[in-house]
Amino acid sequence: MPRSLKVIVLGAVLVLAGCGRLGPAARPPGPIGRVRVLPGAGRPAYIYSRTTAHDLRPDLARIPPRVYVPNSLSNTVSVIEPAAFAVIATFPVGKSPQHVVPSHDLNVLWVNNNGAGSLTPIDPYAGRPGRPIPVDDPYNLYFTPDGHFAVVVAEALRRLDFRDPHTMRLIDSLRVSCRGPNHLDFSADGRYFLVSCEFSGELVKVDTLARRVLGILPVGGMPQDVRLSPDGRFFFVADMMADGVHVVDGEGLREAAFVHTGIGAHGITVSRDGRLFYVSNRGWHTVAGGPHGPGSVSVLDPLALRVVATWPVPGGGSPDMGAVSIDGRALWLSGRYDHEVYAFDTRDGHLLARIRVGAGPHGLTYWPQPGRYSLGHTGNMR
Repeated sequence: MPRSLKVIVLGAVLVLAGCGRLGPAARPPGPIGRVRVLPGAGRPAYIYSRTTAHDLRPDLARIPPRVYVPNSLSNTVSVIEPAAFAVIATFPVGKSPQHVVPSHDLNVLWVNNNGAGSLTPIDPYAGRPGRPIPVDDPYNLYFTPDGHFAVVVAEALRRLDFRDPHTMRLIDSLRVSCRGPNHLDFSADGRYFLVSCEFSGELVKVDTLARRVLGILPVGGMPQDVRLSPDGRFFFVADMMADGVHVVDGEGLREAAFVHTGIGAHGITVSRDGRLFYVSNRGWHTVAGGPHGPGSVSVLDPLALRVVATWPVPGGGSPDMGAVSIDGRALWLSGRYDHEVYAFDTRDGHLLARIRVGAGPHGLTYWPQPGRYSLGHTGNMR
């Protein structure tokens, strides 16, 4: 059977009413975030139900909305005023900035300078960078749901470094056997998380509290971004070489389905109402002789496992990572190989703007965003 048609029945929806004990008594202080169950018989628990346009934290409403774009080949961050679709500032950071990541408490934006071995803090109220903090190989950055640890994904070193989320002091380190760990997401109750390893085609399951590997799932291809489904049952993993998303049962650590999206599937952004995934398809493969094509965005219904719309980039492009606006009406994505940023209208998918930025724009974020706390990356809000 062709891979794009391989779908395994997922079964009944499980309603998650919260989390029980998560492990030994030596758990870190603070609660792991609970799942809010929406009213209505038989309805699933939507883990993104607290990230709607009405859920912007009052203190964040004072922050002027901005799009922060790390230019990994220019070693700068471009700042876009979204209402004007214009770059209003550019400032230098460390070598090879990869992602701009909201802190767990939503008070700082961290620029991941993995080529320089540092994190640059940005004050989102002033829009200005602070003094870099030395951190080994910070390709990506996440936070445990209880906010007790920052999890630095040290891709080249094959490590997950657990650090103080404020000072970034190293507390513990977990070496993984896979090659190229890069993105992750947590289970609904926070007991474990799945890490994608792009260079060995594997997913690694890690116990959050014990900080140890629980298992490895080979999926092949080049797995990239990881996002939990709205009902908290399955992980969706974009695969840049398989041109779609793996649907993974994290509890059983097995692949349950695969959905074809487009060439170079890379990033997964959650819609503002939490019910759709925007899968950015870069449009070409990074291996010699691989297929090429225009970049696009696939609008995926993660519960129905169905692509409901496809938005091409007019004239071609390379949509990568991004975030949605506060009201959810605009999807902002970096154009990784085209030195530009795209803004799509989420109502019909037409391109609102393409804005020239520095070279190699990567994991941009729109800030502020609604939610109670950040799990990291470019705004994985809960």
